[in-house]
Amino acid sequence: MSAQLATILGLGVMFVVATALPINMGALGFALAFLIGTVFVGMGANDILGGFPGDLFVTLVGITYLFGIAQNNGTIDWLVQACVRGVRGRIAAIPWVMFFVAALLTAIGAVSPAAVAIIAPIALRFAAQYAINPLLMGIMVIHGAQGGGFSPISIYGGITNQVVERAGLPGDEITLFLASLIFNLLIAIVAFFALGGHRSTSVAAGGSAETFGPGVSVDIRGHGGHEAADPRDRERELREVQPSGRPDTEQTLTMLGLAMLAILSLAFSLNVGLVAMCVAVVLALVCPRGQKGAIDKVAWPTVLLIAGVITYVGVLQEAGAIDYVANGVASLAVPLLVALLLCYIGGIVSAFASSVGVLGATIPLAVPFLLTGEVGTPGMIAALAVSSTIVDVSPFSTNGALVVANAQNVDKERFFRTLLIYSGLVVAAGPLLAWIVFVLPGWL
Repeated sequence: MSAQLATILGLGVMFVVATALPINMGALGFALAFLIGTVFVGMGANDILGGFPGDLFVTLVGITYLFGIAQNNGTIDWLVQACVRGVRGRIAAIPWVMFFVAALLTAIGAVSPAAVAIIAPIALRFAAQYAINPLLMGIMVIHGAQGGGFSPISIYGGITNQVVERAGLPGDEITLFLASLIFNLLIAIVAFFALGGHRSTSVAAGGSAETFGPGVSVDIRGHGGHEAADPRDRERELREVQPSGRPDTEQTLTMLGLAMLAILSLAFSLNVGLVAMCVAVVLALVCPRGQKGAIDKVAWPTVLLIAGVITYVGVLQEAGAIDYVANGVASLAVPLLVALLLCYIGGIVSAFASSVGVLGATIPLAVPFLLTGEVGTPGMIAALAVSSTIVDVSPFSTNGALVVANAQNVDKERFFRTLLIYSGLVVAAGPLLAWIVFVLPGWL
C-alpha cells in the first residue's frame, strides 16, 4: 500500500473509531501518526513530532488559563453584567454584537484566531449565564471573524491579494472582502434562526432545561433557581442588571491584562497564546489568590484531541496525500468541475490545517485554467477564499478549538461532536454554495 493511501485510510479509521468508542481522538491521532508515519512513510519520531501544533497548544492553554484567572476573581462576571446592561436586556442581540465586533477586529487587521481568542471566552461565558445556545454563540463569533477577514488591510485579504498578484491574475479586493462578509453573514442568519437565537429572550424566562443540538443542554432558569412569572419580568430584570459596583484591584488589573492582550496581539501582531500566557503569569504573581485552581480550568482533553489530530495531519502532508489528491483534481479537463473540486479540497484540508497555507496552495493550482478565461478570476478567487475559511468552525481549527475549550455548562466531548457535525455540514455545503454563487454566474 502506498504512503498516500495508508495515511488517508488511517484518517478514516481515526474518525470511525473515535465516533464509535469512548476514546479521545487525539490519543488515536498520536498513535496512528507514529504507526503509519514509521511503517509507511518512513518518518522518525522527531519528524512526526515536528507536526505537533506548538502554536495552537500555547494558544489554547494560555487563553483558557488567563480566562480561568479572570473567572476566579470575578472579572468575567463583572464584564458579563456590563454587557447585559449595554444591550438593555435584549439577549437575542448579543450573538450579533459578538458577530460584528469579531468582524470589525479582523477587518482592521487582526488575525482571525486572535479575535476569536479574545471574544469567544467572554461570549461563551455570557451564553452560559443567560441561557444562549453555546453552539450558536460560538459559531457567530467565528463567522464574524471570518466575515471581516478579507478586507484589503486584513491578514487573509493581504495574503490572498498578494498570491493573486504574483500569479499575474486580475484581482478585485473589494469584491473579495464583500463576498466573504456577505457569505458569512447569510450563514450566520440561517444559524441564528435554526438554533433558536431569536427565541433567546423568551426562553431565558423559562424554568426548564432546553436542549440545543446533540448533547448540548443548559439550565435556563433565572438566577438563584427562581422562575420569572412573565417574560416581561425577566426582561425587566435583565435591563436593570448593572456591574456589581466598581471592579476591585484584582479585577482592574485583570481587565488591564485583557486590554494588553488585545492591543499586543491585534495592533502589534504578537502571538496571542504567548501574550496570554505572559499576562496570566503576571496576574498569578501579583494576585495569587485569583489564580488558585485556574490551571485546572485549562481544557486538557480538548488540547489532547486537537494536538493529536493535527500531528496526524502533519504525517498526512509529509506522505504527500494532500498533493496527490490536489494534483489529480487539477489534471482534469473540465474547468467548472476543477473549480468545484478545488473549492472542496480547500474546504476539507483547511478544516484541519492553516487556512492561510491552504489559500497559498489552492490559488496557484487554479492558475492554469483561470488563464484560459473559461472561469472568471475574481469569482473563483472569492470561492476559494470563502471555501477555505468558512470551515474554520471545525473543532480541529484554532477558532473551533477555542470555542470548544471555552464552552461552559456542557459536556465537552458531546459539544465537540456537535460542533463537528455542524462543521461537517459546512464542509459539505459551503464549497458547493460558494461555487454556485461566485463561479457559476461568471461561466454562464
